[in-house]
Amino acid sequence: MLSKGLLTRIGVVTSTSFVVANMIGGGVFGSLGYQLAGISDMFSIMLLWVIGGIMALCGALSYGELGAAMPRSGGEYHYLSKIYHPAVGFLSGWVSATVGFAAPVAAICMLFGGYAKSIFPVLSPVLLAISVLVLITIVHCSGTYLGSRFQNIFTMLEILLIVVFVFSGFFLTPEPQVFSVMPSSSSIVNILSPSFAISLVFVSYAYSGWNASAYVAGEMTNPQKKLPRSLITGTLIVTVLYVFLNYVFLYTSPVSELVNQKEIGFISANNIFGSFGGRIMSAMISILLISSVSSMVFVGPRVTQVMGEDFPAIKFLSIKNMKGIPVYAIILQFTISLFFILTSTFATVITYIGFTLNLFTFLTVLGLFVHRYRFKDADRPYKTFGYPVTPIIFLIILLWILVRILLMAPLNSFADFVKNPAIAGFITVLSGFIFYYLSKIKLKKEN
Repeated sequence: MLSKGLLTRIGVVTSTSFVVANMIGGGVFGSLGYQLAGISDMFSIMLLWVIGGIMALCGALSYGELGAAMPRSGGEYHYLSKIYHPAVGFLSGWVSATVGFAAPVAAICMLFGGYAKSIFPVLSPVLLAISVLVLITIVHCSGTYLGSRFQNIFTMLEILLIVVFVFSGFFLTPEPQVFSVMPSSSSIVNILSPSFAISLVFVSYAYSGWNASAYVAGEMTNPQKKLPRSLITGTLIVTVLYVFLNYVFLYTSPVSELVNQKEIGFISANNIFGSFGGRIMSAMISILLISSVSSMVFVGPRVTQVMGEDFPAIKFLSIKNMKGIPVYAIILQFTISLFFILTSTFATVITYIGFTLNLFTFLTVLGLFVHRYRFKDADRPYKTFGYPVTPIIFLIILLWILVRILLMAPLNSFADFVKNPAIAGFITVLSGFIFYYLSKIKLKKEN
C-alpha cells in the first residue's frame, strides 16, 4: 500500500499528461484556416506541423538534460538563474506569471466559452469562461492527489477523443477530399514565402507547452529519470496527434470551406457526422480545453512559488497550505487570468503571448551550451540526444520565428509601435526588470 507521502508526489504518467494537456489547446483547432489563406501547397501545410513537432522535440530533449541536472520546480526561472544570473531567471519567472500561464489560461477559458455556447446557446461565453476557471482553480487548491487524478482523467479523455475523431475522419467521411501531400513544383516557393514563416509562428504556439513538466520537477518522484521521459514522451504523442489531426481536417473538408476560418474542428465535424456533428465536436473540444486549463492552473503557480522562496519582496507567494499547495500563487494567477477574460479578446491575448515566451525559451536552450561550459563536472543523469545538433536545430527555427514576429506588424506610427507584439513583450520584460532592482534596493536598505 502506498504511503500518503507518495500519493502526493507526481509520477511519470501525470507529468507526461501535463505536457500533453499543455500542448493540446486552441492552437491546433484554429490556425489551419489562416495557414491555407497564404499557402496553397498541401505538402507545405503538412511540413509546417512536422517542423513544429521536430522543433518541440529538440526543445524537449534539451530541457530534459537541464531538468535532470537541476531537478527543482520552476522551469526556465530556475535554469536561467543558475546558468546566467538571478536577474535573468527572475525576468523569466515574471513573464511566466504574467504571460506564460495566466494569459493562455484566459485565452483557453474564452475559447471554451465560445465552444460551450454552441451547446448551451442561452449561456454567456464570458460566464462559461469564468466558471471553468473558478472550478479548476478550486480543484487544484484541494490537494496534489486530487489535482493529479483530475489531470490524468481529462488528459486520457483528450487523447481518446482526438484518436476517435481521426479514425472517424478516415472511415466515416462521406465525401473525402482528394489531394496529395507529396512535394510539387510550387512547394519551394511556398516554403520560402513570408506566409510560411508567419504560419510557423502560429504552429509554434500550438506546440507550446512541451516543457510543462519541467515546472513541477521538485514535486516529481525521481525527476532525474522521469522528467526527461515525460518531456520526450508527451511531445512525441502530441506531434503524432497533430499531424494526423490536420491531415483529417484537409481530408474531410474542401479548402474553400477552411480558408480564414477559426472553427476548423466544427467544419470538419459537420462534414464527417452531418449537421449534428458540429455540436458533438464542440463538446469534444470543450473537454480538451478543460484538460489544458487544468494543466496550466496546476503548473503555473509552481513558478511563482519558487520565485517567492528566493525573493523576500514576494515571499508570500511561497506560502503553502496544510496540503502543500501554493494557494497564494494560485490565487495570483487566477486573478490575472480573470482580468484578461474580462478585458481582452481571444485574439489579443494570443498575439501578446508569442514573442515573450519564445525569447526566454531561446535563452534556456542556448543555456544548455553555457551550462556544459560553466559546470563541466555537474552530474548529468540524462544527456541530450543528438547534442549539439538537436539544440542548434531548435535555436535556428526559433530565431527565425522571433524575427518574423518582430517584423510581423508595421511600425508606421506610434499606435503601430504599441500594438506590435514584440514591443508589448519587451515592455513586460522591462516592468519585471524594474521590479527586480527596486526589490534589491529595498532589501539592501533593510539590511
